[in-house]
Amino acid sequence: MKNFKNYNFYPYTDILFGKNTEEETGKMIRKHGGSRVMIVYGGGSVKKSGLLDRVIKTIKDEGLYFMEFGGVQPNPRRSFVDKGIRIAQDEKIDFLLGLGGGSVIDTAKALALALANKGEYWKFYTGVPAEKMTAVGTIPTISATGSETSRSTVIVDDLDTGRKIGLNWDCCRSVFAIMNPELTYSVSAYQTAAGAADTIAHVVNRYFTRDIPVSSLGDEFAEGIVRTVIKYAKTAITNPNDYEARAELMIAASFAHNDLVTIGRSGPRGGEHTLEHQLSGHYDTVHGAGLAAVMPAWMQYIVDNGKDEHAARVAQFVTKIFGVNFNMNDIKATANAGLASFRAWVHSIGMPLTLKELGIPKEDLPLVAKRTVEAANGKITGFIDLDEKAIAAIYGSMAE
Repeated sequence: MKNFKNYNFYPYTDILFGKNTEEETGKMIRKHGGSRVMIVYGGGSVKKSGLLDRVIKTIKDEGLYFMEFGGVQPNPRRSFVDKGIRIAQDEKIDFLLGLGGGSVIDTAKALALALANKGEYWKFYTGVPAEKMTAVGTIPTISATGSETSRSTVIVDDLDTGRKIGLNWDCCRSVFAIMNPELTYSVSAYQTAAGAADTIAHVVNRYFTRDIPVSSLGDEFAEGIVRTVIKYAKTAITNPNDYEARAELMIAASFAHNDLVTIGRSGPRGGEHTLEHQLSGHYDTVHGAGLAAVMPAWMQYIVDNGKDEHAARVAQFVTKIFGVNFNMNDIKATANAGLASFRAWVHSIGMPLTLKELGIPKEDLPLVAKRTVEAANGKITGFIDLDEKAIAAIYGSMAE
């Protein structure tokens, strides 16, 4: 019998999807109560593409005050958020607009937490529950993190520990997400592939929960999202202007992380994100690329060291995704065959499988493991718990 758990699904974000939807930005800000807007973005791509100018025009058309706050870096920094807080407070900002990728949106959310809490925000990243956030609107320009509709935000603590720290509170969902797949046409092949891996990792994180068996419908949602990514990633990489592929990847990225696939399940989950965060946090690697390398290694450890039900869960996942025949007489062999297909797919889209491919020196492995253990307060609690020995073994399997 399935162990169908109580759950809370809060689809708070107002999604506007399709071509030219960014032309509604000003109206959406007004609809959701904004009057003084800070536009948060990264480098110059939104300027070069003309997107920033188009968005600003819609804000002007609504007669709203706005200011720009550009310069967000990949793996967004706490120090940059601190800089923005003072500016936002001085300008009496009441609405944050994240225009860009996940790092931009995460930064906008951090600023919004600060504005709603008298400048305080970092305590929420260290475990204090957050109950309110200034309104945030989002216009994603890459299909990856799903931060546009999730309750998550991740920031690198470049002022103290160097750790990459995330939070998940219901108040941290954006009030709207304007999603135009055409805005992702210019995303490079590497970043498109990394985004695909990131999307899959968000599903994996929820698929592998401690309490199994779980909701069949939840599994169908999860498996369907991953199969969609597998189907369309290569198309988007080889034909960047394929609207269908870009649209499917954008939808998948958002719904992988808005808790749809969490229905009917509970308990500690995943483990792959905690392993990866110390790679991108300290070595500034691309988050999705790190996840591409970590996921198969983490699953392999589960098959080799977990209980039979853990190996069976991996076997179910790879069977449903890659079409491997499920051998009831040898579940581990089924899982291993599927993981071989998973690794082959990862390499086929140009993503790494080893720390060397990520540019992380082999001699740094003990330090990476130590940092991960410290960040996890002694062990990673997830689908299966990982102590320092397990963490070192997973990283060690990725050394070559």
